[in-house]
Order: sequence, then C-alpha cells, then structure tokens
Amino acid sequence: MNTILKDYHIYLKLERGLSDNSVEAYEQDLQKLIDFISDPQNGITHAVQDASYEDLQAFVYHQFSGTTSARSQARILSGIHSFYRFLLYHRLRDDDPSELLEMPRKEMHLPETLTLEEVNRLVQAIDLSTDEGHRNRAIIEMLYGSGLRVSELVDLKLSDMYRTEHYMLIHGKGSKERLVPISPEADKWFDFWWEDRARLTIQSGQEDYAFLNRRGHQLTRAMIFTIIRRLATKAGIKKTISPHTLRHSFATHLLQNGADLRIIQQLLGHEDITTTEIYTHIDIHDLRKAILQYHPANRH
Repeated sequence: MNTILKDYHIYLKLERGLSDNSVEAYEQDLQKLIDFISDPQNGITHAVQDASYEDLQAFVYHQFSGTTSARSQARILSGIHSFYRFLLYHRLRDDDPSELLEMPRKEMHLPETLTLEEVNRLVQAIDLSTDEGHRNRAIIEMLYGSGLRVSELVDLKLSDMYRTEHYMLIHGKGSKERLVPISPEADKWFDFWWEDRARLTIQSGQEDYAFLNRRGHQLTRAMIFTIIRRLATKAGIKKTISPHTLRHSFATHLLQNGADLRIIQQLLGHEDITTTEIYTHIDIHDLRKAILQYHPANRH
C-alpha cells in the first residue's frame, strides 16, 4: 500500500501538476477514506485500492452525515475520484468504483468586491512619506491592476518582469504559466519602489524577488494581508477584505466595462471558464440592486 501512495503522490505532483497545498489536501482526504476502510467496526475486509462502490457509499454516508458543507463534500469526493482514476490509469484496477458517486450541489457564495471609489480610498490611505509607501502602492496596483493572486505577487521575480514590453510571466496554480500585462499605474509606482528598493540591504538569495521587506527579505502572504487590512481600516472601508478582494474587484470591473469573459479567464489563470463565470453572477446581482433602488415600482 505504501508503494501505491508514493506513486499516487508522484502522479498528483508531476502528472497532474498540482501545487504542494493541493497535493496535501488530496492526500489528507484519501487518508480519511483509508481510516474508514481500515476500521474493523465498519465491516470492510479489503484494502482501499480494492474498495467497492458499496464501500465508498458507506464512507460517503458516514463522512457527510454531519455538518460537512457542500464545498467540503465536493472536495473530498474529488479526491476519491482522483485516486481511483489513478488506479485505473496505471492498471492497478480494471474499473472505477467511484464513477457513480454523485457530486453535491455547491452553494454559491458571491465574493466580496470593492467599488472603484473604495479602491481609490484604499490607495489614498497609503502614506507615501514612509519607507514602505511606494512599495505598498505598487503592491495594490499589481493586485488590482493585474488580478494577481497573493501567492503570485510574493513569488514575483524581477527576471519574470518584462518592463519594456509591460508584461509579467506569472507562475500560477499547478505550475501553469501565463503572461499578464502590467498596468500603467502599476508600472509608474513600481518605478518609484525600484528607487527605494535600491537603497535596501538585500539578503543573499533574495535579489530576484520584486517585493521585499525593510530587511531585504521576500514578503510573506501574511504581511500582504496585514498591509491591506490596515489600509482598509484607515480608509474607513467596513467590508472584510483581503488581497483576493482586489483580484475579484479587478475581474468584476473588467466585466462591468465590457471585457470578454474568456479574456478575464486568461488574465486570472482559470483553467475552467465556469470558475470565471462567478463574475457574471456578481454583475446580475448588481443589476438587481439597481432595479430595486431605482425602479419607480419599488419606491415606497
């Protein structure tokens, strides 16, 4: 069994190209199934690689009989499907007992976004007289102006920035790469940060990172979260926001101004356009709000 799990790890990492976090999540969910099948109280006498459809049904019933959300259920089932597809693909089984397991319907949560006025308030809250002022402004412009994930921002390398052509090579989820334009505002504020950056004592091995802290080290995800939340508080923005809020706002504002959904998909690095389609629901949500607010039949 250990050999199968090691091969499965390699399959997730190399053949499917999943990130370390995704690989860990898949393996943790598989471990839940292994623990269930190996528990004598459940009356299953064979190993997880030999599980039947009925065994998997019993696991699903046991696992989902509590308060597990539809999103968590879908993630666990996705991991089960992945494992048995791996066994089938590598001829360790001649059937897939998971193929008839139905995915739950996910509840749709519209992501929080900022209005253009709120984005402006956020950037105006930056104190440009501080040592980090220009850097923080460049960070906000990168997140909002290019739709980067926070992990993509902290990992951004100078060697992947083509400043003359105004493009960046972004290494996204699952080791997938995409070219993303650098907005004019981000370009301008990165120039100011570049001058400040030149005065830092940059630590060995950190020279290629675009954004650094005052000690010359790569910024962390946690630091970006802290920067944005402090700015939101200073700007009087009551919404609970994060770096991802700026990414959502980037996509929503593009769509509202007429950008094609497939262009937004490419800019965000979404593998499946159904992930990008969440922003059409946001737009419809805004249209409904407009009707309720402005249509005379709804005035009291």
